[in-house]
Amino acid sequence: MSAYRIACAQYPIEAMKSLDDWREKIGRWVEEAARAGARLLLFPEYASMEIAASDPATMGDLDASLRTVMALGEAMDAHHAALAAAHDVHILGASRPYGLADGRIVNRARLFAPNGCTGHQDKIVMTRFEREQWSISGGDAVRVFQTALGPIGISICYDVEFPLIARAQAEAGARIILAPSCTDSMQGYWRVRIGAQARALENQLYVAQAPTVGMAPWSPALDENYGLAGLYAPSVLECPDDGVLALGAEGAAGWVYGAVDPARVPIWREEGAVRPYQHWPEQTLGMIPPLPAVDLVDLR
Repeated sequence: MSAYRIACAQYPIEAMKSLDDWREKIGRWVEEAARAGARLLLFPEYASMEIAASDPATMGDLDASLRTVMALGEAMDAHHAALAAAHDVHILGASRPYGLADGRIVNRARLFAPNGCTGHQDKIVMTRFEREQWSISGGDAVRVFQTALGPIGISICYDVEFPLIARAQAEAGARIILAPSCTDSMQGYWRVRIGAQARALENQLYVAQAPTVGMAPWSPALDENYGLAGLYAPSVLECPDDGVLALGAEGAAGWVYGAVDPARVPIWREEGAVRPYQHWPEQTLGMIPPLPAVDLVDLR
């Protein structure tokens, strides 16, 4: 596992008039990051909803806009897969609503490897908006993806505010956790960011966040978007005092780049001034709470 560059999107929500318009936008973003030397590209939670504007008759309806995006999901996945292969990069595409065979709809983020392999992580814990207004259901599996860049976990937005999900991914080998987010206030952004930095601290690994930004009054799901993209690490050894390795400017659309070296993670855990990863069991006086089971998915 060698060091690499990650690109975290501060992604502006725009009204995509057609699937071709969306393909052009995503292609432009991926090409820019690849030319900048990034090998892992992180898009935000629910940024896929901008394609709902391709149907002007229904884009203002919460449920109908969801159905529009679901219908275009396979085409969007195919485009991400083609871009990953063409630019030799790993891409975590923007999460999107996905219909399960039992009728439930989940919030799914899919990771695309340049060799054509793909895997997905569904959001586990739903926000009030998702469960009370949007009828989105929580997923039932936590995963860690074995990739050419090392083991990767995904904790979508609200999920990163809960320590056991990330802990299970860390114990299953993850050395970076990707946290795509979508928040309609700065309070929401800070909740996710504080969660992301806490997960980096307690598990002594990298956590990367990518938010949606900008105003989209036409969208009932993504009308207001606030946040900063960032890459976080534990505050040990060579890491910055505040643990912030890279951070964007609030509201500014564009990529935020950072350096990731998976080989540093075991060193942080062994040689740091503190060892929260190793000392995790002591917080419960030996009564360790059960962690979610983790599925290992090989994308190498």
